Formats: sequence, C-alpha cells, structure tokens
Amino acid sequence: MRIAVFPGSFDPITLGHFDIVERAYPLFDKIIIAIGHNSKKNYMFSLEKRKEFIKKTFKDYDKIEVDHFEGLTIDYCKSKKVKFILRGLRNPADFEFEKAIAQTNRRLSHDDKIETIFLLTSSGKSFISSSIVREIINYNGEYELLVPPAVKI
Repeated sequence: MRIAVFPGSFDPITLGHFDIVERAYPLFDKIIIAIGHNSKKNYMFSLEKRKEFIKKTFKDYDKIEVDHFEGLTIDYCKSKKVKFILRGLRNPADFEFEKAIAQTNRRLSHDDKIETIFLLTSSGKSFISSSIVREIINYNGEYELLVPPAVKI
C-alpha cells in the first residue's frame, strides 16, 4: 500500500496545501495530513481548529486521514510504517530548504528508506503561504481568497 505523510503546521491550511494534496491524491492509496508541533511557533489557530479546517476541506476524499504528532517527521513516518513524505515546493528557496530536510530524513530513516516526493505548487498558488494568510487575517483582509472555504474565522 502506497501511503504518504503530508506534514506541516497548516496554520491555516491554504489553497497551496489543497493543490498539493489534490494533485497527489491519485498517486497514493492514502495520504495522512499530519499536523506537526513546532515548539518555536506561536499558532494562530488551535490544533483542534486546524484539524477541523482540514477535515472539512477533504470531507469528500476517502483516502485522506488527518492526524497530529510531536517530534521528528521521520519518527512519525516510522511509527506509521509510511515510506513517503509529500512536500510542496513554491520556489527555489523552498527547494534548497526542503532538499536538506529530505536528505537528512533519508539518512535518519536507515533501512526504512523513506523517500520524499516533491510536487511543484501550481503557478497561480505559488505565492500563498500560511504566514501571509495569517498577516492578512490580522489586518482584516480578504483571507478567503487564499484558503479553502472550510477556513472560517
């Protein structure tokens, strides 16, 4: 069974995230959208709210599971016996950052041989990031243009 973990903070989920999951959907038997905890981040939305946004966004997708974890993504993947990590790339800076993480994860996976699969975000969505959305929300801007309809504040 081909299972991928799509890790992130999803604070909140954006149309960029949705784009990656929707395009990866036919490639895997299951995709676990795994909300990771980053101790260096102050979240705008609670874990429960982020889960709710994601579950509502993908309610009609039977191969999507939503979960959360603490610690290293690679350890979460091992615990779930997952062989693929799904990541989206928006720009060259993302590639350099994600490449280093992917190589580190590959090294830490030892015999489990967990691979990172990169998908390029569609061009019309490559500028969207959760941090931009949060900034727009902070200033009462039209955040709805950048997130799935399930994201309501």
